[in-house]
Order: sequence, then structure tokens, then C-alpha cells
Amino acid sequence: MDRLEGMSIVLAVAEAGGLSAAARRQKMPLATVSRKVSELEAHLRTKLFNRSSRALVPTDAGLSYIAAAKRILADITEAERAASGEYTTPRGDLSVSTLVALGRLCLQPILAEFLVTFPEVDVQLNLQDRTINLLEEHIDVALRVGDLADSSLIAVRVGEIYRVVCASPAYLKSRGTPKSPDDLSAHDCISYSPMQSPTTWRFKRDQTEYAVPVRSRFVASNLESACDAARAGIGITVAFSYLVAESIKSRQLIPLLQDFQPPPQPVSFVYSPNRFMPAKLRAFLDFAVPRLRARLADLPKGVAPRKQHP
Repeated sequence: MDRLEGMSIVLAVAEAGGLSAAARRQKMPLATVSRKVSELEAHLRTKLFNRSSRALVPTDAGLSYIAAAKRILADITEAERAASGEYTTPRGDLSVSTLVALGRLCLQPILAEFLVTFPEVDVQLNLQDRTINLLEEHIDVALRVGDLADSSLIAVRVGEIYRVVCASPAYLKSRGTPKSPDDLSAHDCISYSPMQSPTTWRFKRDQTEYAVPVRSRFVASNLESACDAARAGIGITVAFSYLVAESIKSRQLIPLLQDFQPPPQPVSFVYSPNRFMPAKLRAFLDFAVPRLRARLADLPKGVAPRKQHP
């Protein structure tokens, strides 16, 4: 039997929690995965999993074997990368993940330059508005917004983004300009629910917090649609600074209530620590970090709050 294949399958079963999920991950028929696990157990003369109707739970022997298999497979991967020159010459596939709009507006232009500069590296860009597990989804590096939870990941901070309240000049001419959060109750609002509740918007100035009831005339499923609606004059919205920067420069949108904005949110690249960093990842970070820092810092006047936070 192919022991390395058996190790890979057992590891996939343990990580996925079942044969069916492991079969999908390995792109194998379910019957093949089940047979490979049984063959390995017969070879080892021990049971690796306790089977139930709901899941496969590793036995004590299984836990020890899975931990050893994980180390062995990782060492083999490192050896193959070293032999192929991955640690000395930038080459191979680089998987990058971030939020949809942030990736499209800020990261993708940098990736286009990177591909020209490093012709032996191919990039897979994963755009999703959720936090993903780098190891489980085989992501080399992710660009994340917000304070990072404690983890084993290495983080490189590249800048900040702000939350911006804004509306079109036509809407403000018709309905007036709010001077405080309380004024929003008399306005039409545009909400993106992951950022703000459609019924209550929250603000903060110094130590005072404001919870303001609002009427959302338009609720969008993504921030880009909310910004489109604001430019069309439907009402007032809240968006991240990178989404509205160009519209504010061109005066299609006017920033509002700047003194009541919360502190900026950090933006960071994160990646898993390895004994050796692949040259493709090092080349990407060296190339992308200064360019993204410049891009995030180059926001038009009026987007950042008047009261800056260090």
C-alpha cells in the first residue's frame, strides 16, 4: 500500500470529521477513502477511528498516528519545496485572500504589477466577505481588516481604514446636512447590515456613545450597492473609506459627521509561520506591503476624521 497516500487520507478524515467530507477534499470516491483507511488500520493492526452514525472520532492510537503523519507530510512538503527552488526563486502558485471590495479596489491593482514583475509566480485571489482558516483552505496570505484575534499567525500591519458617513450633494441640497447623529432620524438612510443595523446606527465621540434610531429606505446586501445607492441620491450611508475615496475626491459623495466617527480599523497581512518562508511569499510581501501602505494612506482630505488617532 502507498503509506504516504494513506497518511494523507487519514489526516483528511481527521480534519474533516468524516469520510464523506474527506472524500470531497481528496477528490476521491467515498468507497476508496473508506477502503484506504481500513487497509491502513489492517497494516498497523490497530483501530485509528471509532465509527459512529454521525462522525469518526480518533482513538488514542489514532491521535498519535495523526500527529506523526502531520509532521511527516509537512517535512516532505518542505523538502519538495526546497528541492524545487521555491525558497530561493519566486515561483509557483500563491493563494491570497481578502474581502471582496478591498481586494478588487486596493489589492488587485498591486497584484497586476506583481505578476508582471514575477513571471514565474501565479496568483489565486480568493475574495470573500468572511474570515477564512488559512490552513484549512490552503491560503498562503490573507489581507484582514480589524483587530486580530490572538493566534499563531504572523501579522504585518499595512495601514488603517475609516468608517465614513456620506451622502450625495443632491440629497443634501434637498434634505439638508445632519450636524449630529440625532439628526439622522429625520433622514433617509441606506444600510449594510453587517456594518450597521437597519434600525439603529451607533456613533462615538470622545467617551459618549450614540445609538440613533434610523429609517433605512434601502438595505443592501453588500457595501458596493450601498455606495451606489448613496451616489444615486437615495439617502445617507456608512461605508469604509477605500470604497468612497474616489467618490469623495470627485465630489459625488460628501463626508458627514466626521467628529463622531469611531477610531480607524487596522489592515494587516497575515500568514502562517514556517521554518522557511517560500520565496514567492517573501517576494509578494516585500512588493505589496509598501504599495498597499501608500494606497491606504492616500485617502482624500475629508475621509479621515478630524481627530486623528495614532
